[in-house]
Amino acid sequence: MNRRNFIRVLLNTIKSIAILSLMPDLASSATSEPPGMHYKPLNGQSLREIARQKKHHGPDGFVNPLGPGHDGRLWQVMRWKLFQTNRFKPYFAQQQVNPVTVDWQAIRRHRGFSITYLKHSTVMIKDIDSSIIVDPVFGDIFWFIKDFTPLEFDPAEIPEPRHVLITHGHYDHLDKPSLASLSKHTHIVTPVGYNEIFNDLGMKNRTQLDWYDTYRNGELEITLLPCNHWTMRNPILGPNRSLWGSYLLKTAGGYTIYVSGDTAYFDGFEQLGREFDIDLAIFNLGAYEPRWFMAQSHMNPRECVQAFKALNADKMMVVHWGSFRLGDEPVHFPPIQIKQELEKEGLVDRWVDLRHGQTLFLDPKSQTG
Repeated sequence: MNRRNFIRVLLNTIKSIAILSLMPDLASSATSEPPGMHYKPLNGQSLREIARQKKHHGPDGFVNPLGPGHDGRLWQVMRWKLFQTNRFKPYFAQQQVNPVTVDWQAIRRHRGFSITYLKHSTVMIKDIDSSIIVDPVFGDIFWFIKDFTPLEFDPAEIPEPRHVLITHGHYDHLDKPSLASLSKHTHIVTPVGYNEIFNDLGMKNRTQLDWYDTYRNGELEITLLPCNHWTMRNPILGPNRSLWGSYLLKTAGGYTIYVSGDTAYFDGFEQLGREFDIDLAIFNLGAYEPRWFMAQSHMNPRECVQAFKALNADKMMVVHWGSFRLGDEPVHFPPIQIKQELEKEGLVDRWVDLRHGQTLFLDPKSQTG
């Protein structure tokens, strides 16, 4: 093996460890009972006050004031992968590869507002005459993780986005090859702490936001909000060298969109629901099993519906499913299980059931009253 191949294999190995480290380190073992709570109760604390006091800032990066710390002990990951029986294995044969096609002409013709679900957490929001892409991932993420939603079109066909939003630095959300396929002049919005990555990409048109900071461009407002998560790209350097967050978009089309990004449940959704009048909440739902391991990073369907109710949003949709099996549950389970939970609450009529490659078309809100 020559030096170049050795370095490539070494880098891929480090990245592979990092993708396996997407989930939290827990003090409990795989055989312990699931803890009753996976977040730190706010007990009357204001999310805005937490952000104002910068309680999420630490001496060497950032800390999560809404949940338990993650110190990246990889033995927890290995214990899960090597020693725990996956109770969902009988359903794996039902997983299907669903190549993604998009009617780009219809999207370009539509003069109003639209949302297209591409793959994994990648969503394109067409806001009148410009577009926004969230967490662009256009291909696979690692050689050992199967891609169940390969794109059947060249990413060059995607309308050039004016803005790209990155929720956090995990490899299935901040994908350098996908970003490199975009124009270097694309405006990138991120939480603070990602300068090195985007400098390497030569993408200098950037805005960094701390929690509750807002970027404004014409009628568009993009606000970074707190969420119960964490991030890591290099297990040697450790977690939380950069920040993570959710986004609230007040669009030119008149719609207010909440983008959860990866988040565990926490009791701050009520505060966000009181402060913002949300038309559509886009939740990340996937990689939520087993609960003993995943609950401190990702919501399951029941918690997702609980968060939706707390936000008091008008409609909801779910992403972060169907492309890569990062948890124990099969890739096709999240929409099935979220529908069941919504039916229990009598809320299924408020679900936007958007599948990969599909688009929700809306008129500008000012025209719909």
